[in-house]
Amino acid sequence: MRLLPIWSLFVAAAAAATTASMLLGNASANFSVVGITRNDVEVYLGIPYAKDTSGKNRFKPPIPYSYKPGSTIYATQPGHACPQHLGVIFAPLGLGNITDISEDCLNLNVARPNAADRKGKGPLPVLVWIHGGSFWWASNKEPTTAPDGLIKQSVENGDPIIHVAMNYRLGFFGFANSDSLKEEGSMNAGLRDQRAAIEWVRDNIAAFGGDPERITIAGQSSGGLAIGMQIMAYGGEKPLPFQQGIAQSQALEPGITGTFARDAMAAVVDYVGCNTADLDAPKTIDCLRGMDTKTLLNASFETYADDIGHNIGDIWLPMVDGDFLPAPPSQLIDQGRFGNVTFMSGWTQGDLNVYTNTSIKTAKDTYSFIRGYLPAMSEKSLGELLDLYPVKEFTASEDLTPEFYRSARIFRDILMVCPSVHLGGAIKEEHDAPVYFYNFNQTILDTILEHTNQISGFGVVHTSEFAYVFDSMDVYRESGYVFDPTEYDYELAMRASRSWATFVSQGVPTKKGPKSQTLTNWVEAFSRPGGPYIRTIGGPNPNMSALGRANSTVEMAKQRLQERCAFFNSPEIIRALQY
Repeated sequence: MRLLPIWSLFVAAAAAATTASMLLGNASANFSVVGITRNDVEVYLGIPYAKDTSGKNRFKPPIPYSYKPGSTIYATQPGHACPQHLGVIFAPLGLGNITDISEDCLNLNVARPNAADRKGKGPLPVLVWIHGGSFWWASNKEPTTAPDGLIKQSVENGDPIIHVAMNYRLGFFGFANSDSLKEEGSMNAGLRDQRAAIEWVRDNIAAFGGDPERITIAGQSSGGLAIGMQIMAYGGEKPLPFQQGIAQSQALEPGITGTFARDAMAAVVDYVGCNTADLDAPKTIDCLRGMDTKTLLNASFETYADDIGHNIGDIWLPMVDGDFLPAPPSQLIDQGRFGNVTFMSGWTQGDLNVYTNTSIKTAKDTYSFIRGYLPAMSEKSLGELLDLYPVKEFTASEDLTPEFYRSARIFRDILMVCPSVHLGGAIKEEHDAPVYFYNFNQTILDTILEHTNQISGFGVVHTSEFAYVFDSMDVYRESGYVFDPTEYDYELAMRASRSWATFVSQGVPTKKGPKSQTLTNWVEAFSRPGGPYIRTIGGPNPNMSALGRANSTVEMAKQRLQERCAFFNSPEIIRALQY
C-alpha cells in the first residue's frame, strides 16, 4: 500500500502566494517573506533561523541566520529535513516520507489565519511545535501534525492562533557528547537549536501578527521531553523566551544520567575510525568534523542497531553538560531551578502498547522487558515495582496476553505518566503556576494497526491524539490506510483542537460562554482538595478524576496512579531511573 508523499498532500491547496514583511530582531534591514495559501491558511515554509551546521559548525551551537537587507525569502516549499533515514514511514505514528535531508536544516514553518480571520484580533498568541521521533526521525513537515485544521478550529472558536514548527538536529548530529564538546559548549546541540528557534519566534513573530509575549511551546514524545528540557534550560537562570508549555506523552525521560548516549557516541567514533585518540580528545571531534554527512549518518544507523538492545527507550538523549542542562533534571526539580510556566501535560491510555514486545506471555518475559529498560535499578526495587502491577489486574485480548498489557502499563507509567506528574507538581509547588493534566482515551489508529500488524488490541497508542488535537483526520483518510472514524471522533477533534488553541490563547483549556465548543469540565489539576486531577479525553467515561482512589472515577482508580507514581517519583527510584 503506497503512502502519498507529504508534498502531494499540500499541492492542491497551495494555489496562491501571500507576502509578509518583517524586521529581523533589532536589525535595521527589512526583508520580505513570500508564502502560500493552503486550506485558507497562510503558510510560510522553510524559513531559515540558523546557518548550515555541517563541517566546522557540526555539533556547535546554532549560529543565527544572516538575512540580506532588502532581500526576499521565498518560503513556498518545505526546507531540508535534518539527517535521518530516507523513505522510511513509521505509519501510523507518523505519515511523513522524508526524501530530502541536509545538515543545512535549521528552518521553520509559520502558519497563520488568513487576513480576514485576523482582522481586528490584534497580535495573536503563538504555538511553537517541537516534533517528536525519539530525537532520531521526523521533521516540521509531518502531515499528521500539520497546523491547518487546528488554526481553522481556533478561528471558528474565536481564539485564532499562529503556529510555528521547527526542525532541529537529530541523533548523532544533535546529541553527540564528549568532554571536548562539553568544554566548548557544544553538547545538546539539538536542544540549543530548539531554543534558537523559540528565540527567533520571540524576536520576529510580531511581523506575522503574532504576540511575542504569548508563546506556548508544545511537543509530543521526544518533543514532550524537549518541553521539559526547555523549561529547565540553564537551571532557570536565564529568562524563558516563552510563557507556557504543553508536554504530550513525555516531559522527562529515564536514562539522561546513564551512558546510553555516550556508548552510542563511542560506537560511531569507532566505526568511522576516529578513535585514534581518546573519545574525549579534541582530535576526535576534529576528525568527525572533517567527514562527510553521509558517512557519519550511515555509521549512526549501523551502530544504533547494536545499541538499541541495551535500551528499549531512546538512545541519543540529552546529557548533563553543566550549561544548557547544568544538573540532572531530578536535581533541578528538587532545587526549584526551572522556569515559571503555565503547564499542560498528559498521555494516552495505551501510550506504549505499540512499543511493547508483543511476544510477552509470561512473568519472566515481563521481568526481562522491564529489566532491559532499567539496567541501573536494583533487584530489590525491581521486585517491588513488579509487585505493584499484579497480572490479575490485566485482561487478555484476542491477540495479546495479560502479561503484555502488564508490561505495557509499567512502561507507560515509568516514561509517560509519573515524570509528567512529578514535573507538573513541582511547577505548581515552586511557582504556584496553573497545571493541567489529561489522559487521552480515543483513537482512530487501532484499526490501522490491526490491518498493518495483523494484531488487534493495541488500543489508544502513542500519537493517537494527533488526529484530534490538530484536526488532521483527512490526512489519515488520504494515506490509503483503513480509516473508519465515527461522528464522535469528528466531534472530539473539534473540541480537542479548540481546547488546545484556547490554552494557547487564554492559558486554560476550557473556554467559558454559550458559544464555546471546547472540552468541558477541565479544571486546574490542583484547584481542588485531593488532587492532582486529570481530564480523561474521549472513551466511555470522559471526565475529571483525581489521581488517587478518593474523588476518582472507577476507571482511574483501577490504574492506582497515586500509589504507583509515589513509588516512581521517590528519590531512590529516580536515581535508578537515571534522570
